[in-house]
Amino acid sequence: MAAADQPKVKLYWLEQSRAQNILWLLEELKVPYELETFRRVDKFAPPELKKIHPLGKSPVISVTPVGSAEPIVLAESGFITQYLSEHFGGNTTMMPRRWKDGQEGKVGGETEQWLRWQYYLHFVEGSLMPMLIMAMVLGVLSSPTIPFFLRPITSMVARQLFSSLVFPNVKAQLSFLEQQLKTSGGDYLCGPELTSADVLLSFGLITAKDKFESFGAWESGGPKTLFPRLFAYIERLAAHPGYKKSEAKIKEIDSSLGIRFSL
Repeated sequence: MAAADQPKVKLYWLEQSRAQNILWLLEELKVPYELETFRRVDKFAPPELKKIHPLGKSPVISVTPVGSAEPIVLAESGFITQYLSEHFGGNTTMMPRRWKDGQEGKVGGETEQWLRWQYYLHFVEGSLMPMLIMAMVLGVLSSPTIPFFLRPITSMVARQLFSSLVFPNVKAQLSFLEQQLKTSGGDYLCGPELTSADVLLSFGLITAKDKFESFGAWESGGPKTLFPRLFAYIERLAAHPGYKKSEAKIKEIDSSLGIRFSL
């Protein structure tokens, strides 16, 4: 199909953001796309992104339909992932088949794989990432950026919030993902094949995998011993050719651009 016969897709990519998930997804979908990169300014997105979307965050994509001059601008990782998967994933494994045979359009007629896929699109942004972002913010309270005479107080507050809120929630979520992998019927969360839900999960899990140990007082062996399927899954995501290709894509543009945020 000629380029003129395809929608024009553009990803506005911000360093150290979940835009990396969408870049990987576009590679898996084999969609021709344009990429524009942005650097953070004092750890925040630059004001130029507000020209693309009022909230000035990333990821943001624009999709210009064939025959139209007006792009559709989409924000929020889960929404972008679903939209791209539904429109461009037909010849890929990114979106599982929705309906059981003969159950099309009926309540309860959805396949287990599709229900899992739909759930994880919301789990990532609604449960996992808020806890990881909170962990990142609390880490700042114990860092040298806090004046030394205030740091004992802010560090104490950070430790209390970590132990009472962050650690129990993250531990429960990792345990949940371990069980989901046990019952998925394959190496990925929806079964034997990679889907866009796995891609969406990748950024947070790969970023935090070496930090989970420091989140609290784990049982003997720590999280890697408690959740062996999950950590094998994270390594599988990080080693996936599509993930490697998405990282290389950024490095080709500018090797100084940061890909992962710091917890």
